[in-house]
Amino acid sequence: MIIDCHGHYTTAPGAHQAFRDAQLARLADPGLPAPAPAAISDDEVRESIETTQLAMLRERGGDVMVFSPRASGMGHHVTDPATARDWARVSNDLVHRVTELFPAHFAGACQLPQTHGGPLDDAVAELYRCVDELGFVGCNLNPDPSGGHWTAPPLTDEFWFPLYEAMVALDVPAMIHVSASGNPAAHTLGAHYLNADTTAFMQLVQGDLFGRFPTLRLVIPHGGGAVPYHWGRYRGLAARLGRPPLAEHVMRNVFFDTCVYHQAGIDLLHRVISADNILFASEMFGAVRGVDPETGHHWDDTKRYVDNLALPVEDRAKIMAGNARRVYPRLEKRLRPAS
Repeated sequence: MIIDCHGHYTTAPGAHQAFRDAQLARLADPGLPAPAPAAISDDEVRESIETTQLAMLRERGGDVMVFSPRASGMGHHVTDPATARDWARVSNDLVHRVTELFPAHFAGACQLPQTHGGPLDDAVAELYRCVDELGFVGCNLNPDPSGGHWTAPPLTDEFWFPLYEAMVALDVPAMIHVSASGNPAAHTLGAHYLNADTTAFMQLVQGDLFGRFPTLRLVIPHGGGAVPYHWGRYRGLAARLGRPPLAEHVMRNVFFDTCVYHQAGIDLLHRVISADNILFASEMFGAVRGVDPETGHHWDDTKRYVDNLALPVEDRAKIMAGNARRVYPRLEKRLRPAS
């Protein structure tokens, strides 16, 4: 069993984006009629998945993907709550259709209707709906709804506690994942995403979130941003701030994925971070597409990099599936028929 914990519906039928475009056009011109969600057939959903994510998952030896709406499309910088609610609901419902059409291969993780400067009530309600009604196994949490300007409180602030309380009650984790950057100084894929991963980790080092929520689980994607590369810095800063060692302070609750698109990066991740804290992922058909001319293989074929580590059997089992089953316990109900 191989579980990919990080996939996005980047190939959703075009009518879905057309609905979003109509939403944004109406915000700019309130005289326009309210758009209706796109009418997308099951055949259109199948075609959008079978020829892309599912084909690649099978080709590369994967079994199951934790699947969420397109991260860069979440658009949390848009401040209108009704627009955010409708967009999140429609996006999550479309992901749910994928999980129903391909139940052996996809499990849902939800987009939350966060807004720049807005409260979290709608996000909590949508999380409950997606987990209780749609069978989702996790969510994506944006630590910077401003889109690259970082006006939100740190993740350790009480502002976020209602969402954490819901996650603990539902026993689901969050992947810490920003949306598109609205800051021209921070490229969405090459800077903003990795900045957010790194910033989120440092916020957790500075605070004591897991003292308050000892069962809360957070996945930091893209290999943890710059954190593994600068592990000594973070260990040293934790000591300087009077925090316990990182293994006790954050790493019982924080996990990194393998969305690192070269062998040396995966090698470093494995050398620095315990196998107990690494989840296999690819974010295939996402930010980095195409073939690496130096290797002749797809950049996002991350299983190939993990295979080259020559891991002990028990460590490989943890990284490829065991850790995901532990971090996303609601996966078990979906995996039983596929096991």
